[in-house]
Formats: sequence, C-alpha cells, structure tokens
Amino acid sequence: MKIRILLVEDNPANVYLATFLLEQRGFTVEHARNGIECLARARAAPPDLVLMDLQMPLMDGYEAARELRADPLTAAVPLVAITAYAMPGDRAKALATGFRDYIEKPYDPVTLAERVSASLTQAPP
Repeated sequence: MKIRILLVEDNPANVYLATFLLEQRGFTVEHARNGIECLARARAAPPDLVLMDLQMPLMDGYEAARELRADPLTAAVPLVAITAYAMPGDRAKALATGFRDYIEKPYDPVTLAERVSASLTQAPP
C-alpha cells in the first residue's frame, strides 16, 4: 500500500516540483490549496502525512495545524512545514505548533523525500 501525502501548497510551481519528487520515491500525493481545503480533505480521509506551506491565503499553515491537532480524527497525522519565508524563530514556532519538521524552500531535490520519510517514523512532538 502506497503512503498518501497531502500536499498543502498554493504555488503551482511548488506543487509540481514537490509532487514530482515525492512520486519518484513511490508516495501518492494529493493536493489542497489552503488550510481550509486541507482540513476538509484530511477529515474526509486522513492521509499518512501532511506536507504544508505556512503562508497561504484563507487559512495559513499554523492555523490549519492547530485545527488538525485539535481534531481526534487527524490529531495523530504527522505534519511537516514548508516555507519560503523563513525568519528567525519560525522553525521553533512551527515545531511548537505540532509540526515534526520544518523544510525551507526551495526544496532540496535529494533530501525532500528522505525528510518526509523520516517524519513518518518520528515520534510525535
């Protein structure tokens, strides 16, 4: 059975690249464009992992993560943050919100899938 990743990203170029890199490693990748879509998709069919941008319209990644953590249906789903706007303290804030890892864009094509795989087996924060 393939591992299902819910990629939550509003930039089409980033969606394309991350999907390509993850599918090359055997993951099944589903998409949501913002936190609201993420919540609906994750609650309808919880994925194995959510890979989520932090800066999105309608609902950002931090708020979506808090909602996912508060819902018993999705509370245990591993979350990985991705962002292009890394500022001092952002990594700590993301980890404190419940993300298992924090990946800065642009993605490293060699390590993206490895970090996602590691987050699947890592103990919850």
